[in-house]
Amino acid sequence: MLLSVDVASANWKIGILTGTVTQNEEEYRMAEQMQAEFGADRIIIATYPDRFMQEQETTISNMLEMAADPDVKAIVMVQAVPGAAAAVDRVREFRPDILIVLGSPQEDPMVVASKGDIVLNTDDIGRGPQIAEQAYAMGAKVLVHYSFPRHMSVETLAKRRELMKAKAEELGMLFVDEDAPDPTSDAGVAGTQMFISEDVPRKIAQYGPETAVFGTNCAMQEPLIAQTIANGGIFPVQCCPSPYHALPAALGVEVPEDKKGNLDWILEAINGKVVEKGAAGKVATWPVPVNMMFMQAGTYYAVEWINGNITSKNDKAALVRIMEGIAGRSVNLTEYPDTDNYYLYLSDHVVFQ
Repeated sequence: MLLSVDVASANWKIGILTGTVTQNEEEYRMAEQMQAEFGADRIIIATYPDRFMQEQETTISNMLEMAADPDVKAIVMVQAVPGAAAAVDRVREFRPDILIVLGSPQEDPMVVASKGDIVLNTDDIGRGPQIAEQAYAMGAKVLVHYSFPRHMSVETLAKRRELMKAKAEELGMLFVDEDAPDPTSDAGVAGTQMFISEDVPRKIAQYGPETAVFGTNCAMQEPLIAQTIANGGIFPVQCCPSPYHALPAALGVEVPEDKKGNLDWILEAINGKVVEKGAAGKVATWPVPVNMMFMQAGTYYAVEWINGNITSKNDKAALVRIMEGIAGRSVNLTEYPDTDNYYLYLSDHVVFQ
């Protein structure tokens, strides 16, 4: 059911279902930001439990509670943790009119695509060639890929590496594989971080300052960034691209309580530190954390749909327009195979300089 402007001018609400502050603070802060922007009378925030795998019934109940309010015209769920598909099924039984946007789904793609009106996820495989292209654009002649066998047994990560290597070689770059200790092994996170801290200086000394490094694991990122900057190398992006991911810690940026979730502030603070450390033009990331983007874009889309500015529950062009407006640069959405509403997302990078 499409909402008319007449309906939109009356009472309407959007439900945001997300993780707790302990699960992912960035996402919850974005929900609060949306509530501050549109008003607590328009944006309802609910959370799924931290133990969402074991407590899927709670997730379902929380979505049902939102849908039971007739003024709720849309629900945006980020992340769409296990239980999301069942929750949407239950909602559709009595509220088929509601617009449902699902971000970062963790259930079978074809199942999720059949439930949500719009589904958003990161194009992890597409990031392979993108990372090589970004490193090359920043002046890299060598690209070092740090991982370990457990990660390389994951199909998407292995395919991403394969495409990254092919693109690097196509661009005339040397692609170097380097095994690091698995942080879940006996060495632990400390062992992984120690190896990265010791090996990055060796690689840059061996191949020169036109060496870019990429690591597949979150625990690697802080020492990767710190040692790459200290030794004059190139850091094109993290495993999980976000201004908040490891960059503040690696650079010594303290985020005051009143600046948490403030993207403009954190980007400016990071830029200042990168320039101060002599690494201008050698450090990059995505301008908006993925899940924050999905939540903000989903909410903006819902508002436009409710107000009649968007007339379809699935308008790709409108979604791209909204996401580019948020990012301040181009974004790319491609449909997951055999779907027309499950979008794989790539963002242009922001280079600190």
